[in-house]
Amino acid sequence: MSPDNPADAVTEVADALEEAARTGVPCAPVRSLLPAADIGAAYAVQRLHVERGITAGRRLVGRKIGLTSPAVQRQLGVDRPDFGALFADMAVPEGQPIAPGRLLQPKVEAEAALVLGADLPYRDPTVADLLRATAFALPALEIVDSRIADWDITIVDTVADNASCGLYVLGGTPVPLDRVDLRAATMSLTRNGETVSEGTGADCLGSPLTAALWLASTLAGLGDPLRAGDLVLTGALGPMARAAEGDEFTAHIEGLGTVTTAFASAATEGAAV
Repeated sequence: MSPDNPADAVTEVADALEEAARTGVPCAPVRSLLPAADIGAAYAVQRLHVERGITAGRRLVGRKIGLTSPAVQRQLGVDRPDFGALFADMAVPEGQPIAPGRLLQPKVEAEAALVLGADLPYRDPTVADLLRATAFALPALEIVDSRIADWDITIVDTVADNASCGLYVLGGTPVPLDRVDLRAATMSLTRNGETVSEGTGADCLGSPLTAALWLASTLAGLGDPLRAGDLVLTGALGPMARAAEGDEFTAHIEGLGTVTTAFASAATEGAAV
């Protein structure tokens, strides 16, 4: 990267990641194209991706929080979470299998999702603010994906790559927050009937509510606060699990219920989305 042309580097990285998504061929890590450890530059790539999506007619519907696990933070050498953008066309309804080739290197994690009923414009939001602003919670599966070959990523790579967003699946029964203790809620994720991940709400930055407060504060500080109607995927409640064609995943989150998704095999591709 030429240090005299940071905007050119941001465009180059965004182009490389979008080409990988379009062709289905992962690209090399992008961190060498951006200033070392410059998370700000990585978020500039992400903003360009979002702007291009909106220009193309995609609908922005919320945000996801990543790196909420202390173990994953240690792995990437960071001490904070990150966030990415959620578009409406990333949502997969339960019962509709995911087509082969739609993602490059998918992995699945179980999360608590929040849907806001009011704006959260404060840089210093309180738990009370968040509770009042949240209309309901849902169980969710985030299908993370990396456009970077072999998941060879640092914090700069994943932030630039829209926090490794892929798709997401939401359960269909809304639960008010006064009916669930998200911090204490246990989670079990199965793949083809076998348990592949377990955890609790406390494994997500201490609580999914803590993660959501971090996001609300961060976005308000950037002048782009969470708004009524926004969806927030609050972060993984346990380790992610690799996915392959033909796999079916079911997550049960105590107090929120169950959510399921399946990856179609080539033989059933005609029915997949």
